[in-house]
Amino acid sequence: MFQVENYQGEKSKDYQLVIKQLEALLEDETDQLANLANASALLNQFLTDINWIGFYIWKQDQLVLGPFQGLPACVRIQYGKGVCGTAIQEKKTQRVADVHQFPGHIACDAASQSEIVIPMYKEDGELFGVLDIDSPIKSRFDEADQHYLEQFAQTLQKYI
Repeated sequence: MFQVENYQGEKSKDYQLVIKQLEALLEDETDQLANLANASALLNQFLTDINWIGFYIWKQDQLVLGPFQGLPACVRIQYGKGVCGTAIQEKKTQRVADVHQFPGHIACDAASQSEIVIPMYKEDGELFGVLDIDSPIKSRFDEADQHYLEQFAQTLQKYI
């Protein structure tokens, strides 16, 4: 059974705790869909000031919507398009302070103002997809968020 922890407001310690919670949630589960669903629910419960969090999975040369928390979303994103497609193309995290200034941004939720997208890979190095998080606040994500969300994604990659 999962218990909600009270986070202390110390970003690094709170992120370390949520990564431990992720490992505990996933350690005995092999189903990819279940693990992605629980990971999105965990981050949704942990992060403040976000309006969408979820996964896009790389299938047949495009990103396809996976488990998420938030309003209905765009189902397919092409390689190199929007923040998610750019993260795949450049093979690096995209941390966007103002999505309206990002060339080619795909607006699935009009409330989104900032976004962070982390590419994810399988154990063999093959592309898996992305972790995508949107916020209704500009400049919501900082370097610490990026660092720990990349660690979260790396931890999750062991279970997909």
